[in-house]
Amino acid sequence: MSLSLSLRPVLLNLTGSAILSFGLYNIHSLSGVTEGGILGATLLLHHWFHISPAWSGLVMNAVCYLIGWTLMGAGFVIYSLVAGCGFSLFYALFELFPPLWPQLAHMPLVASILGALFVGVGVGLCVRTGGAPGGDDALAMSISHVTGWNIRWPYLLSDLIVLLLSLSYIPLERIGYSLLTVVLSGQIIGFVQEIGVKAEAEQAD
Repeated sequence: MSLSLSLRPVLLNLTGSAILSFGLYNIHSLSGVTEGGILGATLLLHHWFHISPAWSGLVMNAVCYLIGWTLMGAGFVIYSLVAGCGFSLFYALFELFPPLWPQLAHMPLVASILGALFVGVGVGLCVRTGGAPGGDDALAMSISHVTGWNIRWPYLLSDLIVLLLSLSYIPLERIGYSLLTVVLSGQIIGFVQEIGVKAEAEQAD
């Protein structure tokens, strides 16, 4: 099992995690919308079964990373650690400063669109080099690896399932903003990944 790192993927994972953490702190955290994927699932379980998100999130993320490791090998784990640690470090750095655009708290539509852009580009840069900053990303990468689907569709499918279940306790309007965010971010992630694949193919030629 090789544990070697290449500089370019490491830098792309760190850049992606910085963009992701910037968007989540300065935009998504102000929008007041729920999330799809694992975060949304933890909130759903907490509401109906009073299971702490700390535990449910830990278990679900661990399972997703384990699946990714089994299917994609040690390189996936290494670059995911780079992306995940980078995200935590950058988020902690951004927390030292007040949000740049507090007015977005009263502009959920704008926040949803801008937030999707930062999430899409940030996560897209990570997954195109084999890293997963979160369990959602590891699950989407695993499904894409097994099925051959473009990665945007596993993201959309998992998010839609969670958001539909969340209608059991969250108002439709709030779910609508969440749906807009996850649809846009998933499409952008797929687009960024495709750019990387095309660039590598052209270099190989």
